[in-house]
Amino acid sequence: MITRILPAVGDVDAARALTGLAAQLPDAEPAPPVTDSTALLDTLARLAAASLDELPEVVLVHERIAPVPALDLIRDLVLRFPAVGVVLVTADTSPALLTAAMDSGARGIVTFPLAYDALAERVQAAAAWSSGMRRHLGSTAVELYGGGPGAAVPGGGQVVAVTGAKGGVGTTLAAVQLALAAQASGRSTALLDLDLQSGDVASYLDVQFRRSVADLAAISDISPRVVQDAVYAHESGVGLLLAPADGERGEEITDRVARQTVNALRGRYDVVVVDCGTYVTSATATAIEMADQAVLLVTPDVVAVRAAKRMVRLWDRLQIRKAEETVTVVNRAARGAEIQPSLVSRVTGTRAARATVPDAPKELQAPVDAGRLQDLDSKSTVKQALWGLAGELGLVEPESAGHGRKGGRGTRRLGKSERGRGDGASAGTVKDGLRSDRGAVTLEFAGMFPLVLTVVGLLWQCALYGYSYSLAGNAADEAARAATAAAAVHGDFQGACAAAGKEHLPGAWQDASITCAQEGDVWKARVDVEVPLFFPGVDAGWTVKGEAGAAREGEDSR
Repeated sequence: MITRILPAVGDVDAARALTGLAAQLPDAEPAPPVTDSTALLDTLARLAAASLDELPEVVLVHERIAPVPALDLIRDLVLRFPAVGVVLVTADTSPALLTAAMDSGARGIVTFPLAYDALAERVQAAAAWSSGMRRHLGSTAVELYGGGPGAAVPGGGQVVAVTGAKGGVGTTLAAVQLALAAQASGRSTALLDLDLQSGDVASYLDVQFRRSVADLAAISDISPRVVQDAVYAHESGVGLLLAPADGERGEEITDRVARQTVNALRGRYDVVVVDCGTYVTSATATAIEMADQAVLLVTPDVVAVRAAKRMVRLWDRLQIRKAEETVTVVNRAARGAEIQPSLVSRVTGTRAARATVPDAPKELQAPVDAGRLQDLDSKSTVKQALWGLAGELGLVEPESAGHGRKGGRGTRRLGKSERGRGDGASAGTVKDGLRSDRGAVTLEFAGMFPLVLTVVGLLWQCALYGYSYSLAGNAADEAARAATAAAAVHGDFQGACAAAGKEHLPGAWQDASITCAQEGDVWKARVDVEVPLFFPGVDAGWTVKGEAGAAREGEDSR
């Protein structure tokens, strides 16, 4: 059996010596060495995306690898790629280093100066362990991860870093909603606030807390158990690890603390969402480098797009994230805006998310002011857009996964490359939820429709009743005047009365009864009008009466 070896050595001389000696090992196939930790992680992620069998059996990590410290890198490798045996190459032979390396998950240590027998023994042991691990994963991959025997099986939960191109673009809003969406889909979720000086996650979720990520700074080895003691269990189910209340304590959070914290959360939760704010610090740079996906929030204005371009270039110079591995999301988008996601993608060199977040401040004002962002209405267009983004990023539970278990390790996790494509099955969960909401609204409307129709019918009938009463009164007034004028010239006052009354009635009311009579010095007219049922001309037997009077004219009135 061929043992594939991947050396990770930053020193040229050490790389040459290590590769040359590894090539002499029996059945060994050393690959060209990678020179830094970023290249190592990218290489392994690319191989894992193709197949579990594409990963090397052994990775040799040199003690002076950069920029990530060797022990932290080993811990990350073991967590993300459990089927790879990691061996530390170091000149330090102290028991303390041996203990620290074993605690990090290394399968052995090889010391300088290099010895053939020692290297062969460590590589063979690590390769044997790797083979056994792959047999185990290969037999359970279908059940646990929903893939075939050759499917990639990354270790630990999915980490998504959310950052803003500049202040006020909605970074925390997006991070909170992504975490809520993942939790609602049945995946255990943690939200880490690394906006260390001005983090607002606690304010957005109505949380009063005592412990924060700053309480982990003094701990040398941050384990999942230690981190869990600092996590706040929110009512939504999301575990919150919050920024310190005193902003100056943010300086205590180093890249080591951030790396160990993210690794510990990754080992305990299915999804870890990190709010990185808008400033690049050693802690946020570490989180962005470790994240499976980096989300960059922008608004559709020139200033924000320029800031996003500067941010992406900074990440590239620091070698923490490539532009093509970054997802840009346009917040407060409008169809009529000149800056659209495609333009942002071309300017920054990033991949634009299909989901855009609309500009709807009225939807957000009440829950944000109340500090209850978890109560945002499910019909909110902002919430629907961000939960759709969660599906695009692969944060929600796929329909085919779970096998009756929600949020446990038995659910299928998506690989890094699969998440990057925005898996349609994941997005389907959110889309189906939105469709079910629309279906519920349709059913509710169908149930209310008869009542609504009845109310509208009653209002219309009342309007017809009032209109008929108004017609009767006006016709009676005109009839009384006509009768008075006809009587003054000794004419047919009754005929004039009826003619004048009907002249001021619409055709559907021409069957009205009109009579005039003299009462003392006044001629009085009475008009009886039939009230139609819903439509003019359809009589229901209801009658309204209009009366009016006019003083007598001529000699008879003197």
